[in-house]
Amino acid sequence: MTGTSDATVLAVDDEPDLAELYRVYLDSAYDVRVATGGDEAIDLMDDEVDVVLLDRRMPDMSGHEVLNEIRGEGYDARVAMLTAVEPDVDIVEMPFDDYKTKPVSKEDLLTLVEVLLHRAAFDERSQEFFALASKKAALEATGTTNSDEYEELIDRMESVRLEVDDTLDHLSARDAFVEVPGKVP
Repeated sequence: MTGTSDATVLAVDDEPDLAELYRVYLDSAYDVRVATGGDEAIDLMDDEVDVVLLDRRMPDMSGHEVLNEIRGEGYDARVAMLTAVEPDVDIVEMPFDDYKTKPVSKEDLLTLVEVLLHRAAFDERSQEFFALASKKAALEATGTTNSDEYEELIDRMESVRLEVDDTLDHLSARDAFVEVPGKVP
């Protein structure tokens, strides 16, 4: 995605300078809202927010609590945990879409938002697959792979992948025989 977009990004970080830096990085391409705490993030959240960049460790509300509140309210925004906290098996059950460890460059941040917006167009099971794959990559990057939670994550990921593949195979086969409307010259 290049140029400007109608997408809205909510950047949440308890360090005001960092939150403002995210705004500067993203402002030319997206409508950016900035929150410096969990309560403020909840106040700024609405159906227009497409992507949330969420710090995990904040004093008033943890990123996990904010995430649960966002999901509990039924918001469908893509959420990336953007944090200095190294991932551990506790992330397996957290309902986010991506996990990035700080610091992130401007290019990394723009790419992350672009990828999350692109994923939003996919069906729910495909989105789940990408979220599981992100968790797997985050755990592997820190060597946190020797646990029951990691093994359960791998099993869930494989199950969802098979469903997604079956759906794509079915659609591809069906679409190969669908008549294309229009006139033939």
